[in-house]
Amino acid sequence: MSSCRRPEHMAPPEVFYNEEEAKKYSQNSRMIEIQSQMSERAVELLNLPEDQPCFLLDVGCGSGLSGDYLSEEGHVWVGMDISTAMLDVALEREVEGDLILGDMGQGMPFRPGSFDGCISISALQWLCNADKKSHSPPKRLYTFFSTLYSSLARGARAVFQIYPENSEQLELITAQAMKAGFTGGMVVDYPNSSKAKKFFLCLFAGVSGVLPKGLGSETVDRGVSNQAQFTGQRSRFKNMKGKSVKKSKDWIMEKKERRRRQGKDVRADTKYTGRQRRPRF
Repeated sequence: MSSCRRPEHMAPPEVFYNEEEAKKYSQNSRMIEIQSQMSERAVELLNLPEDQPCFLLDVGCGSGLSGDYLSEEGHVWVGMDISTAMLDVALEREVEGDLILGDMGQGMPFRPGSFDGCISISALQWLCNADKKSHSPPKRLYTFFSTLYSSLARGARAVFQIYPENSEQLELITAQAMKAGFTGGMVVDYPNSSKAKKFFLCLFAGVSGVLPKGLGSETVDRGVSNQAQFTGQRSRFKNMKGKSVKKSKDWIMEKKERRRRQGKDVRADTKYTGRQRRPRF
């Protein structure tokens, strides 16, 4: 998708999802089908107990299409969205979940340990944009993830279907999720397909779980990954300008490589400190 056509570049979400756009989500059969399929996959990745109703949070619930699937599966849910028009359509449709008007970038207004899981369909990437001068994407993402972490029961999962714009955006999102305490990673369904390819950020709250495999993994080519896992260990990502964070592992490796190109002797098994370590006896 061209960056100029991405909805988040056209207007803030509360403006873009106006009455006209909101009606599309309740009347367009193709959108309804796609939303239902992605919701089904997100719930599958939550790995909820079988035959047991759970209390779930739907972030960016919109007109309640993903909530419809949660209700069909027997779960109780609360939906949160920043668009008044979208929530109005959800009310008209008489969805079964409770609805809250709110900006997820300002945090989740729930008691600690309230939810057994969280899903979000096509919403998280909106936090990567600064729609106002006061908006800082890293701070808004951290505020969201840290308050969501608190809102989830320990051992619960949160699954986000997202449309990342580039690798830097993925790194920004995962870095803030890790900073907030989550572990987990990215599950990519059908990585070799331009149309069917879908990204799901699967997060674990309080415990480290086994990252699920992406669909279509049996046909993955060499060098094309359908998983990207991270843990509670501190990761070093490149900053938004493409340069490695100073003193990070990438920064050190790049500096060592520069010294090698200059013809200087650098040991491969040591961190670069500007001087060689003395051998231990």
